[in-house]
Amino acid sequence: MRGRALVTPLPSAGRARRAVLAVALCAGLTAGVTACGEDPDAGTNGIGKLTAQQIENKARAAADGASAVRLSGTLVSKGGTYKLNMRLKQDGGTGSVTSKDNTFELLRIGDTLFLKADAGFWSHTDDEDGEEPSRSDEEAADKLQDKYVKVPKGDPAYKQFRGFTDMDVLLDGLLGMQGKLTKGDRTEVGGVRTVEVLAAEGAGGVLDVSLIGKPYPLRFTRAGGAGVLALGDWDKDFALTEPSKDETLDYGGQLPKTSGD
Repeated sequence: MRGRALVTPLPSAGRARRAVLAVALCAGLTAGVTACGEDPDAGTNGIGKLTAQQIENKARAAADGASAVRLSGTLVSKGGTYKLNMRLKQDGGTGSVTSKDNTFELLRIGDTLFLKADAGFWSHTDDEDGEEPSRSDEEAADKLQDKYVKVPKGDPAYKQFRGFTDMDVLLDGLLGMQGKLTKGDRTEVGGVRTVEVLAAEGAGGVLDVSLIGKPYPLRFTRAGGAGVLALGDWDKDFALTEPSKDETLDYGGQLPKTSGD
């Protein structure tokens, strides 16, 4: 009507307080994850929608189909604690293994395996009987130290050391889940969004699987405190170059006993 102004009704104080409360709750419940109403799988590869078993299957398939990987971290076994830093691919691998007393380097090209270590490794001074190395031990250690020693295929140590450089063997042996699988939290590993797969609620292992690109496993916490491994550089090729002749020593039919035995 003429002379009557149109007035937009204001929300009541109660409605206003409820709106503010809803916003606050939304922010509090989703801080660091997603905003209210936002799809947590937006921009991902979609595996977060799958069951835990399906996610684990996808991760294993991605790992099995990969051509290369970098594996680093700690491995705890009956033989002791090892720190691994290995680059692996189907036809070989290279990197280092550190035990309680020694660090040694491994290089495998096809079936040819080289081992490089210091004199302490070769003189096996950590024998349980406490005996000091013999003169022949020390002479052998001096000869072998800091050389790429070709490990004979018939040597008992060949299979043991080769296992550290075998991509399929190492992944199959280290990424075992023990118990019923359930989905865990959305996390990040190295800045990459991931989803957790828990075995036996985490006691049987925790696998962090990438939500971006291929569903590669990016971190694995082994059951029973047996170590934590980081996995990266999936499918990134690298060169494997045989050491020069002056860096190499072919010991012959069998290596001397070492601290790695």
